[in-house]
Amino acid sequence: MQQYPVRWNAIAALVALGGTVTVTQAEEAVPLPAADVVVVSATRIGHTVFDMPASIDVIDATRIQQSQQRVNASEALAAVPGLVAQNRQNYAQDLQISSRGFGARSTFGVRGVRLIADGIPASMPDGQGQAATLNLDMAERIEVLRGPFSAIYGNHSGGVIQLFTRDGEGAPTIEASYSAGSYGSRKADINAQGKQGDVGYVLDASRFETDGYRAHSAATRDQAFAKLTLTPMQDAKLTIVANGLRQKDTQDPLGVTWATYQRDPRAGETDATDTQTPRRTLADRYDTRKSIDHQQIGANWEQQFGDDRLRVMVYGGNRQVIQYQSFSRAFQAPATHSGGVIDFDRDFYGADVNWTHVSQLAGGKLSTTFGLEYGRSDDDRKGYENFIGTQFGVKGALRRDERDVVSNLDPYLQAEWQSGAWMLSAGVRRSTVKVSVDDRFVSNGNDSGNLEFSHTTPVLGVLYRVSPKVNVYASAARGFETPTLNELFYASAGGFNFNLKPAESTHLETGIKTRLDERARLNAAIFQVRTSDEVVVDSSGGGRTSYRNASKTLRRGLEVSLESSWRYGLSTRVALTALRATYDQGFGAVPQGSRLPGVPKANAYAELAWKDSADRFGAALEGIATSKIYADDANADQAAPGYGILNARMNASQQWNGWRFRQFARLNNLLGKNYVGSVIVGDTNKRYYEAAPQRNWLLGVSAAYQF
Repeated sequence: MQQYPVRWNAIAALVALGGTVTVTQAEEAVPLPAADVVVVSATRIGHTVFDMPASIDVIDATRIQQSQQRVNASEALAAVPGLVAQNRQNYAQDLQISSRGFGARSTFGVRGVRLIADGIPASMPDGQGQAATLNLDMAERIEVLRGPFSAIYGNHSGGVIQLFTRDGEGAPTIEASYSAGSYGSRKADINAQGKQGDVGYVLDASRFETDGYRAHSAATRDQAFAKLTLTPMQDAKLTIVANGLRQKDTQDPLGVTWATYQRDPRAGETDATDTQTPRRTLADRYDTRKSIDHQQIGANWEQQFGDDRLRVMVYGGNRQVIQYQSFSRAFQAPATHSGGVIDFDRDFYGADVNWTHVSQLAGGKLSTTFGLEYGRSDDDRKGYENFIGTQFGVKGALRRDERDVVSNLDPYLQAEWQSGAWMLSAGVRRSTVKVSVDDRFVSNGNDSGNLEFSHTTPVLGVLYRVSPKVNVYASAARGFETPTLNELFYASAGGFNFNLKPAESTHLETGIKTRLDERARLNAAIFQVRTSDEVVVDSSGGGRTSYRNASKTLRRGLEVSLESSWRYGLSTRVALTALRATYDQGFGAVPQGSRLPGVPKANAYAELAWKDSADRFGAALEGIATSKIYADDANADQAAPGYGILNARMNASQQWNGWRFRQFARLNNLLGKNYVGSVIVGDTNKRYYEAAPQRNWLLGVSAAYQF
């Protein structure tokens, strides 16, 4: 099977595709849409992206919702520099999202990057989050923060992804949409929104189904969402948000070896111990799958007192998961093994209270925020054998019974001073994360115990307005990232890993933000991150992964984004990332200078788009490229080759009386390339590789009526 390595000239070609801007073209171009969206992710004080001393990108509702199926956040995040968001074609394990290399080692879910929706955490106190809980159908924007200022959010080193849904406004509107595409992919969605008096409402429900690109990867996902916005008194706003996610028996295709991937990218890995002829794959023999039932509700109260502001946020929810893994019976024989079926019931809740005070200091405006955040998750966790007699993929004998509690208590202080051309921003947070394990199944050894991780994370930034069109900035921070509960569960010798330590990092960044004119803007940043005690994979096999602390790592990189508007309705967008992430000190069999697994050295996105002056028709050509990715710490095994793909999209809309109709079509991977879309880092059995789809299509329609 032919591979398509990516070299720097391919990435340069993508940049050239999207980045050409000339003055003569710009003279008749339409100004770029809202470059000055007000964001809150970095300083908690509303500023435009241009005026923030941090790397932050905003993805608007058009990019999130139009010409997309709105199932995976990776659809919208592809154009953000510094971020790698991969659809693993595995809805049992969620997306792979990494920011500046943090989070790339996660075998499922999102870690190292904090997820927030409407001000309510979608990440647990230990740092693990699920992007599947984000509702993209009602999204108004997504703010993506990277670099030092993410330290003010505590136990997360890589960044913050914060989603904001729309508020109900205007006359009642109801909308229905349907999309369908390759590999049996289909989604139906219905929503309603409006405002009556002082009460705004948004309601949404959807079902997504797919047969899956990879063998044994079918999935069904139901989502529901509700949002109420109320103004019970002057200068006050109450927002209540509830959401639910349900996935029943979502198939897990597992990873495959390089030999299997080359033979057939869509195939599963054959089980060499199977006595049946022909031999079944591991996924089929053990019927690997996961069911999820997640509900959450939260409320935000915001009260203005002149220039001062009080915010109170509370939330709570429940998450139930049962997962069937591919452990063999022989592997589960040791008394210390906790079985091949994971079954947990999690209750979680938390609160965040902060007060912002505005005053004058030294001829400038000083805004100071004092806050306290608390979070807690409480798991009733059990493990079972995944066989009964000779039948596999069923719940067998009990092998684990414990209660796991993780909590955090974080006071924080953030201050910002503005005067003339200068903005200074500083903050500090004291994070304390506690882990408690009460092991009630002591026949395989008592793993009860407690851990406590504490760290102070300061951040400092300065921005200088060189001119109305040019801002320069620099920032620095100390970061801290605890092991997640899943990383603590196993030590290489068996049992709970009480010796795992949190990673500590020092972040430095400097950048420039420019408005070349009304029709072009350019952002660039260079950064460095030094980390000690980075948590890395120690061993991984049969669905069970243990972790250890590496000595030191070093990340150095460059991020560039360029947006421009041309004549005749044309526009371009380019996002380029260069990142050298290495082990700065060797450990075990890993030599100094080895590349961090799961982290590409370079990746790029380029887009050439067109729309007519009445915004009734549009089309675009997208290019995505990434360099090779190692899957093991020593870089000794076959790396996933680099690739470059092209996608095309078209959309149309019509208005008739109170109706609005929309249609779109997408053709992804136009050239039909075979490539590895994501890797499972550190798998002992070398089943690292997860194939991405070849040429595939998607069609969608929607109809909305405003009463």
